[in-house]
Amino acid sequence: MKILVIAEAGVNHNGDIDLARQLIDVAVEAGADFVKFQTFNADRLATRAAKKADYQTQLTDKKEFQYEMLRRLELSPDMHNELISHCAVRNIGFFSTGFDIESVDLLASFGQACFKIPSGEITNLPYLRHIGQLGKTVILSTGMATMGEIEVAINVLEHAGTPRVNITVLHCTTEYPTPMDEVNLHAMQNIHKAFGVAVGYSDHTQGIEVAIAAAALGASVIEKHFTLDRNLPGPDHKASLEPEELKTMVKAIRNIEVALGDGIKRLTPSEARNKPIVRKSLVASKKIKTGEVFSPLNITAKRPGTGISPMRWDEVIGSKSSRDFGADELIEL
Repeated sequence: MKILVIAEAGVNHNGDIDLARQLIDVAVEAGADFVKFQTFNADRLATRAAKKADYQTQLTDKKEFQYEMLRRLELSPDMHNELISHCAVRNIGFFSTGFDIESVDLLASFGQACFKIPSGEITNLPYLRHIGQLGKTVILSTGMATMGEIEVAINVLEHAGTPRVNITVLHCTTEYPTPMDEVNLHAMQNIHKAFGVAVGYSDHTQGIEVAIAAAALGASVIEKHFTLDRNLPGPDHKASLEPEELKTMVKAIRNIEVALGDGIKRLTPSEARNKPIVRKSLVASKKIKTGEVFSPLNITAKRPGTGISPMRWDEVIGSKSSRDFGADELIEL
């Protein structure tokens, strides 16, 4: 199964187009399928009195409100065009999350074929309807959501025009970094069972092990924040992977893709070479003369497995030897 790996640059460009280009280059080197940014206008996203989350307050100017922080992190339409062009040159998919209807329309005008609904918009009915009406592939993030809210959001998208088969639901915990005891990775599997949708995981934990575990548990999409340097200023850098960590994570996920296989238990080519060496055959445990009756007293099971299988024990016991056998010689009937 192919697992879509989204390297989430998010706002870790700090509003700097050069940093954004470098993030794209890092995602390419890591082997990600897409590099994702965030598209928004602070005037449409938050009031001037909206407070920042605790983790944002700790990592940015404590005196400012969310609005001022967001203004610094906006990407203009021209910057989007530059990043899309750079992604095309580097042969990686460009992707961005639109946080308001106008931003979604901007991304649609660029030809974006898949739309990510961030966790904060899962209860935004007009926003959900607007994306649903596009009839595109949708990735729905579910941080802070209940199963009931997920069900309602899926239904809104379907009724608006997006078939369920085009919806992937990402399990997610909205905290940066996410404590391990709040990950609840089995919820991803329960979402799949409950709603019959493809599922994935948007990872905000520190390290890479949870993302790899999600891949092994059936995630079809893995999204992970990354940065050039965790020491850079900004709200999300501390909970992001650095370049080498991102590369290690992607490599591990690619290994999991291969290791999952097709689920059919069969003899593998490498096992076929080892089978006759490791399995056993019926052999004489001592000298046996022609006409002597085979019994537990004169035959046993030993390697190699090139002779009669010990699973034929009952068939062999009680039959007569057709010739003389030396000790350790493979039994023949």
